[in-house]
Amino acid sequence: MPLVIGDAAYDFEGHTLNHGGYSQHYLDEGSLDADPVVMVHGNPTWSFYYRHLVRALRDDYRVIVPDHVGCGRSETPPRTVYDYSLKSRVDDLERLLDGIDANRRVTLVLHDWGGMIGMAWAARHPDAVARLVLLNTAAFPLPREKTLPWQIKWCRTPLLGPLLVQGLNMFCRGAMWTCTTKSLPSDVKRMYLQPYSSWRERLAVLEFVRTIPLRPTAPGWDIVTDTANSLFHFAHLPIVICWGEKDFVFDGHFRKEWEARYPRAEMHRLANAGHFVLEDAREHVVDTVTNFLRLNPIPTGDDAEAPA
Repeated sequence: MPLVIGDAAYDFEGHTLNHGGYSQHYLDEGSLDADPVVMVHGNPTWSFYYRHLVRALRDDYRVIVPDHVGCGRSETPPRTVYDYSLKSRVDDLERLLDGIDANRRVTLVLHDWGGMIGMAWAARHPDAVARLVLLNTAAFPLPREKTLPWQIKWCRTPLLGPLLVQGLNMFCRGAMWTCTTKSLPSDVKRMYLQPYSSWRERLAVLEFVRTIPLRPTAPGWDIVTDTANSLFHFAHLPIVICWGEKDFVFDGHFRKEWEARYPRAEMHRLANAGHFVLEDAREHVVDTVTNFLRLNPIPTGDDAEAPA
């Protein structure tokens, strides 16, 4: 159901895809004949995070924004039905894009943990990706110089983690204060928190944190390393990076890793923006992405070139 409240306007017609046992909500705005721009969110956000960018692009592109299972307006199945693993997240994205015929000439817009999910999908389908937009994200292991923030360590701790994340809602509430450099309007905060109003509805938030693969023995480590090893396949593509410099999680260590892997990328370092870069620097990011897509059209027919 569309919801319009000031800056928190979420005036989109949602869709659902049944994965067999659980359903996933997604936005599908614009013309079905246009090239798809797929926006993948992280934790603990949902498709609401991309609302301004969706409106800016839907007149010219097919804009697809899934809510990960257990997030936003997607269903939150119990662990007996869904394992909340990285592999399942990538499988979900693959089934969604296959199911709605949006798996070619794709532009990926990736934020937070959405970078790993989106690029893991890209590693499975390298020829399907046409452009990349990276927003404070990662698709490789934790950089050697980077220490896992204590806030995340606490949320990964047995017993304490469920109490903090599912019981007290500290991860979602904390994000409202630590992921931006300016105070979010109250209606925007309410929209971010709306899907996570109970212990059960915060299961996915906990599992996103708990299942971050940090060492070779962790489930999903193979996906992380395989994805990192595949990133060179995309270095020839048009790539733009909008980076909030005041992000305490995806900080300069991550940005430097992207710069080393994609030295030709168009880089925008936003000195006064934090992790929620689309909130802190909305106009800059929306204008940058809009212009980037316009100036880097996807080649067609005889204009298409083989990868460099």
